[in-house]
Amino acid sequence: MSVNQQAHAGPPYGQPQPGYQGYQQPAYGGQPLPGVPQSQYGAYNGPMPGYQQPVPPQGYFPSLGFPSKGSPVSLNSDTSSLAPNFIGSLRAPPTSGAPPPASGASLPSGHLAYSQFGHGDVQNGIPASAAPMQRPPASQPFLPGSAPTPVSQTSTFQQYGPPPAGVQQLSNHMAGMTLGSATAAAPPPAGLGYGPPTSVPPVSGSFSATASGLYTPYTASQGPPPTSVSQGLPLAQPPFPGQPVSTQRLPAQVPGFAPPPSSTGIGPSSYPPATGAPRPPTMPGPPLPGQTVAGPPASQPNHVSSPPPPSAMSGPHPAPPVSGLHGPPPPTHPPQPGYQMQQNGSFGQVRGPQPNYGGAYPGTPNYGSQPGPPPPPKRLDPDSIPSPIQVIEDDRSNRGSEPFVTGVRGQVPPLVTTNFLVRDQGNASPRYIRCTSYNIPCTSDMAKQSQVPLAAVIKPLATLPPEETLPYLVDHGESGPVRCNRCKAYMCPFMQFIEGGRRFQCCFCSCVTEVPPHYFQHLDHTGKRVDFYDRPELSLGSYEFLATVDYCKNNKFPSPPAFIFMIDVSYNAVKSGLVRLICEELKSLLDYLPREGNMEESAIRVGFVTYNKVLHFYNVKSSLAQPQMMVVSDVADMFVPLLDGFLVNVNESRTVIASLLDQIPEMFADTRETETVFAPVIQAGLEALKAAECAGKLFIFHTSLPIAEAPGKLKNRDDKKLINTDKEKTLFQPQTSFYNNLAKDCVAQGCCVDLFLFPNQYLDVATLGVVTHQTGGSIYKYAYFQLETDQDRFLNDLRRDVQKEVGFDAVMRVRTSTGIRATDFFGAFYMSNTTDVEMAGLDCDKTITVEFKHDDKLSEDSGALLQCALLYTSCAGQRRLRIHNLSLNCCTQLADLYRNCETDTLINYLAKYAYRGVLSSPVKTVRDALINQCAQILACYRKNCASPSSAGQLILPECMKLLPVYLNCVLKSDVLQPGLEVTTDDRAYIRQLVTSMDVAETNVFFYPRLLPLTKADVDSDSLPAAIRNSEERLSKGDIYLLENGLNIFVWVGVNVQQGLIQNLFGVSSFSQISNALSTLPVLENPFSKKVRSIIDMLQVQRSRYMKLIIVKQEDKLEMLFKHFLVEDKSLSGGASYVDFLCHMHKEIRQLLS
Repeated sequence: MSVNQQAHAGPPYGQPQPGYQGYQQPAYGGQPLPGVPQSQYGAYNGPMPGYQQPVPPQGYFPSLGFPSKGSPVSLNSDTSSLAPNFIGSLRAPPTSGAPPPASGASLPSGHLAYSQFGHGDVQNGIPASAAPMQRPPASQPFLPGSAPTPVSQTSTFQQYGPPPAGVQQLSNHMAGMTLGSATAAAPPPAGLGYGPPTSVPPVSGSFSATASGLYTPYTASQGPPPTSVSQGLPLAQPPFPGQPVSTQRLPAQVPGFAPPPSSTGIGPSSYPPATGAPRPPTMPGPPLPGQTVAGPPASQPNHVSSPPPPSAMSGPHPAPPVSGLHGPPPPTHPPQPGYQMQQNGSFGQVRGPQPNYGGAYPGTPNYGSQPGPPPPPKRLDPDSIPSPIQVIEDDRSNRGSEPFVTGVRGQVPPLVTTNFLVRDQGNASPRYIRCTSYNIPCTSDMAKQSQVPLAAVIKPLATLPPEETLPYLVDHGESGPVRCNRCKAYMCPFMQFIEGGRRFQCCFCSCVTEVPPHYFQHLDHTGKRVDFYDRPELSLGSYEFLATVDYCKNNKFPSPPAFIFMIDVSYNAVKSGLVRLICEELKSLLDYLPREGNMEESAIRVGFVTYNKVLHFYNVKSSLAQPQMMVVSDVADMFVPLLDGFLVNVNESRTVIASLLDQIPEMFADTRETETVFAPVIQAGLEALKAAECAGKLFIFHTSLPIAEAPGKLKNRDDKKLINTDKEKTLFQPQTSFYNNLAKDCVAQGCCVDLFLFPNQYLDVATLGVVTHQTGGSIYKYAYFQLETDQDRFLNDLRRDVQKEVGFDAVMRVRTSTGIRATDFFGAFYMSNTTDVEMAGLDCDKTITVEFKHDDKLSEDSGALLQCALLYTSCAGQRRLRIHNLSLNCCTQLADLYRNCETDTLINYLAKYAYRGVLSSPVKTVRDALINQCAQILACYRKNCASPSSAGQLILPECMKLLPVYLNCVLKSDVLQPGLEVTTDDRAYIRQLVTSMDVAETNVFFYPRLLPLTKADVDSDSLPAAIRNSEERLSKGDIYLLENGLNIFVWVGVNVQQGLIQNLFGVSSFSQISNALSTLPVLENPFSKKVRSIIDMLQVQRSRYMKLIIVKQEDKLEMLFKHFLVEDKSLSGGASYVDFLCHMHKEIRQLLS
């Protein structure tokens, strides 16, 4: 618990509940546990106009209402606003005289009033979500010199006298987060708090928001305190008699940055009072989120083609100066004299009105200040809406230290952004399977009502960290794995042994099967087999079986797989230096082919083909002195001209291969052939694998649209005019069915295709990628490839692609217990029937997403089970079965469903669902369907699980409070809302990539990670605290890093100190920094070493090598960088987070009415 968080005194709901045997940690994310009654009171929104507001009893701070656990977040905003923290339609107070919600962790509020979607009657009050708030939102690293003294956990305030009756029952909406359109508070200085050197205290009325005394410290067995999402409204409150005022204060000014923040609550202000007028702009600059920008469109997409030869970045991009980055803005209202500010006080007391504002409620005493004219309406304060950074930080601090033990059914794992160890005790690790919900509805009606999709994202060959044990390989000899007679499920920890161990009852279909004599074992007094712990398949969630010959094609064991390297030697490929680069790299890379754990050398054989309009095969048999080339010019009827000597062992043929790789660049150095073929290349590889009777992978390096006369010939059909029309879907579909049929043949042979593309113009990724996609392969794209800038990225990708673990000739089936079944599948694979997912190759980075539907009722007692069985050939040619089991809870109450959802997994599923939808529906239809489904999910929660409260409140389930911000990121992505400079190929490429991404990859892809590098501690190994993805968080005096899994941007502010520029770039001024750098210079100073180590650390975490792009503030590339600041309005028309939240609220209210 952080110093800034008041602990929470609700009843200790987090204690082990029935069904959570021995599980001491609080329920995930503060969800209420089963059996915890929800309060009958709605979120309180203040008295009706005309009601006299009772003066609170002396020393009692009403808004400390006692939140129950797992409360939802409620946001309200309203355009008509009264007190700075009380915005929205008012209604009669509960008879207990309970207080209005106080906003928690106070951060700067404010922004000019604007919303693309009207705010409607959105009132304030985010009922406290129960996620623990460890610390102020992580968008704010403290600067030395600006850090407030820690808030002590001791009681700053005593409670005088018992709380009035009825306070105990107030729901947590009550202690809620008031999330309102904060009145007339100045926009926060960019990068406030933990951010860049503008770190100044929040600019807004004084925040006397302490209330430490009433909360007991938060212990592990007690639910986390509610997150008050209104972390940002100004709370001001006159000291009550007998009540000490918190002495927490911030310095009036960060050293070296002027002017001082308008109201740190320190003494009377020297500024003239502003009567709530919007602040004058500090300088001309880009619009705040919510204003439109005239100017050039944002440049390319999430996978950035490198800046093309000059023409592609059309026109000069005048990057507007960034407003709000020049030190804090002028004040909009004076601080309240005499009220100290408490940094981030979690739950403040009742706010008295501030000077210059009308009293909070008509008829309230004004505590001596004169009401001024009412302020103009304001938009929601970005600091007061749920922050991804905060949720990630809270999960890290709560769940990162303990191992995640998988022994309990239906546990929600830590977030993908948390580093944690897994201990397998009977359920598969979340590294292998993550679900959208770990508590699924018992009936299909309930599932339909909630609209929460039931899906699992499965990564069967996921890489584990070195501290975790790989799945054990179990060999049952010739009899093979023990299986259920009826449904063929494999032996697993949930099978029930009966009759003294002679038979077992299947946990999936309930059929009783005889135990084979060799497998018999006695049971102990609890009914467990005596050898329970000796057998992985009885005690672990994930394990492997050695498959018998019955599991092999044609009933014979497979040969080891082969890798065939197929290199485009047309004019473009040779001229760019690509051919030479590939040949040089292969000489050393072939020593690193994947091999089984203890083998001396890899069993994989290799072959080589080059091509332009014709194909050249090479005989590299070890007995030859020189390689021999054979040309096949009849591309219409492809065959392999040699059998012996085409696929060879690397060690045996090393000298011949080296000679070939030296000769290829010379042989084609003077080529004038610009045309290429493509389909015959794949056919050639397929025929070679067929002839060798093995599975394998083709590595194809290709540069241009295949227009040469041959099967699979394509035409340029790129047409930007189709965007936003009904025909837009054709851009994502292959232009011919030829490749679908070819893919089917490849899958049948176990021929997987990995494609490396180097286009300088349209290449038709949507068509060329079909075979890659359906065979389970990977696609890599390097637009406008240039040796000096793209070489590192390409070589790193190639090395990883060649070396990574991969299974060949794979078939996956997902079995479920009675009541649900797998109905839909997303990913890179082929399906010839409704149950088997077939992949010529499946590597350690690929996921398959499976959706489940009810076909019967489930019971709360037995729960639901999934078993994923993957049959594959290892890189040594061994046939294996990998099994993953997972048990889920079932519920009859919707609240239990909403309490056990995983938003990151939900977004992964929704993105894949939408990205498949664009193949058959107009993009607008897909976008509307996404918004509608999420509105229904949230409306169902509001209607059935949240305590009754005014419709003006937006109430979000605790573990789905980031659904709106993440969904908005999906809607704004290049596939669903392209900017003008996003190419058709880019969209098809991204669509294909996302389809097989895991949850961690989609998380950072849609909501990139933004790190203030200047805040990094050069002496520690840790990363600096991330900040939110918005331009207003950036400071001109800082350097930031943004990563999304495909690119790393380093953004340099115009006012960065010269010493930092020298230390990082080795040049003496901002103007000398080169945009063309693809790596940072290696300089011997702590800052350079730290930044390079951060970049290396991020590169290791991602499955692809990220392209480094240096962005100078106000430079043309800044448009591209801003495309990834996903909380802001995008130039392609995407809404800002604030506006989208209001839009979602409107949608939910329409559904509810």
